[in-house]
Amino acid sequence: MFLLFEETGKFMAGRVLSETESSAQVELDSGKRVKVKAANILLKFEKPAPAELLAAAQTLSETIELELAWEFAPEDEFGFADLARVYFSEQASLTEQTAALLRLFEAPHYFRRAGKGRFRKAPAEIIAQALAAIEKKKFIQQQIEAWAAELGQGLCPEPIREQLYRILFKPDKNAPEYKAVVEASRATHTAPLELLQKAGAIDSPYQFHWRRFLFENFPKGTGFPPLEAPAIQDDLPLAQVQAFSIDDSATTEIDDALSLQGLGSGTVTVGIHIAAPGLAVQRGDPLDNVCRNRLSTVYMPGYKITMLPDEVVQRYTLQEGRDCPALSLYVAFDEATLEIRASETRLERVPIAHNLRHDQLDTVVTTDWLENPAFEHENATQPASELREQLSFLYQLAKKLKAQREVVRGKPENFNRPDYNFRLVGNDGAEPQGSEQVQISVRQRGAPLDLIVAEAMILANSSWGEWLAELGVPAIYRSQTSLAPGVKVRMGTKALPHAGIGVKSYAWSTSPLRRYTDLVNQWQIIACARHGKTAALAAPFRPKDADLFSIISGFDAAYSAYNGYQGAIERYWTLKYVQQQGLTELVATVFKENMVRADEIPLVLPVLGAKDMPRGARVRVRLGDIDEVSLDVSGTVLERLDAEPEADSEDSEEEEGEHLAAGPIAIAVDVNESDSPSGDNSAS
Repeated sequence: MFLLFEETGKFMAGRVLSETESSAQVELDSGKRVKVKAANILLKFEKPAPAELLAAAQTLSETIELELAWEFAPEDEFGFADLARVYFSEQASLTEQTAALLRLFEAPHYFRRAGKGRFRKAPAEIIAQALAAIEKKKFIQQQIEAWAAELGQGLCPEPIREQLYRILFKPDKNAPEYKAVVEASRATHTAPLELLQKAGAIDSPYQFHWRRFLFENFPKGTGFPPLEAPAIQDDLPLAQVQAFSIDDSATTEIDDALSLQGLGSGTVTVGIHIAAPGLAVQRGDPLDNVCRNRLSTVYMPGYKITMLPDEVVQRYTLQEGRDCPALSLYVAFDEATLEIRASETRLERVPIAHNLRHDQLDTVVTTDWLENPAFEHENATQPASELREQLSFLYQLAKKLKAQREVVRGKPENFNRPDYNFRLVGNDGAEPQGSEQVQISVRQRGAPLDLIVAEAMILANSSWGEWLAELGVPAIYRSQTSLAPGVKVRMGTKALPHAGIGVKSYAWSTSPLRRYTDLVNQWQIIACARHGKTAALAAPFRPKDADLFSIISGFDAAYSAYNGYQGAIERYWTLKYVQQQGLTELVATVFKENMVRADEIPLVLPVLGAKDMPRGARVRVRLGDIDEVSLDVSGTVLERLDAEPEADSEDSEEEEGEHLAAGPIAIAVDVNESDSPSGDNSAS
């Protein structure tokens, strides 16, 4: 005797070996023996053989019309044999009964299961909905197959083009557009990004990088809601100084300025004046919400996304010709020894006499011009000449402060690698299109103006950091426990040493128009300036405020993403420069196995032929093809140019990848955020 039974949603048949009231021992055609509960037994029969029955029933079940079966089926609960007798004949055969069972089981939208072999008719409206869903699913599958076929033929359907960034970087794996790309990728044995490139989904490599960045970081766009810049209500005293700022020409968010008093008196007071939006913007107000959402200005060649709207920035920026509200740190130095005698923090209005510009003065304000009174420069401008004595003192002071930090740091800071400036010809601050002519110029790290500003900002950030800690006022600090490889800069609320800079504590406070952490710290410093020893009770953020940790976490993530994009898009423009200049070869320096850094442009690339060359070896490299989407380029060593290579600087290998892209889809750029002395006055 044979049994037909259901087991875990499948129908099987086999020969009965033994049977009790509650179960049966059954042998399947495969030879496997199973124990079947009595409740799972649906049919008992003598012939045909189990395999023959199931095969014949499966074929017959496909001929059963579901609409007709539904019409004929009893209104109440029924068994599969009942339907067979209604649909086929009163004497329905074993095969017909089994066919009815299989058909009922595979059509849950027509017949709901009510138990083993038992069913109930589904309501007509439910059937209509189910049939519509089935038809829709069928249509979607046909659409997926059609789209996949088009992609395989090198054509990109418009719906996939519209979903390009979501498909590649934040996919909904149930979306038909994503499924079509996956299906086409498998069929053509092509990576998704390459497939979409070949299909013409990417019209512009530049727009691909730009739109991807916006998709991931500014999904609602870069525009600002309607905002008003609140007026500063404080009655601030007017400082008796004439301050000047030093920035690049493109800088609109002028955060910091310097002043000097007392030259020739034996005690010289240096004023470090920081724009004070913290006097007007308050924690939790609309402007604060905007700042906290963006967290930082985003920089890129020829363009930037500011943390604050320009009309708000202009209200608080340190614009020349105005008396600007500022948070000022005055540090008195012995004029002969350059040792600190005293310091004081004030809230005041500061007259800004000049906005000096790096790119206009770096060739004028040189070491010779600053250190040799007899040295004249034919291109010296009136503001520079007027400030020559002050700049000379500030340069000597900056060198002294740097030397003191290096003693704490344990080794000197090396500026042997230059910074690069990118200029897009004719761009004038408009959003780049990616085809502009690009100019790359060198700005040597540690240039006098750069050093003056950097050391002044380090002095302010470290001094205010220590002051906040002394008064027990929480702040956001940056720290580094040692200079050992792999020990990175961390952000936290404790005033810990920063080994990389060589200071006891370091709290970013000098760019409140450009970084949210600096605005937060400015609120805390303002509380200290107003309340002194009781500032901890009056500051916007109290000790152990959990919101500070949330800000740190958000800032770390955003700042890393912004720096990553800046590095990636600078690499794009570097590769565009190579194409525009028709460069096929370049001179480079080996910094690790099969990796070189170009000597004259900011480009790192893998090469063949440098495997056994030591770090620091100089080579001539032939460039290969450039992929502007993946930002890939490689090269081949043509010849070695030196016999005895000098060891490269102390820069760790982790720092070498600022213009090295990797990965065909996840276009990653290894940019290591740095607290270098130029960090507070970097590209604007």
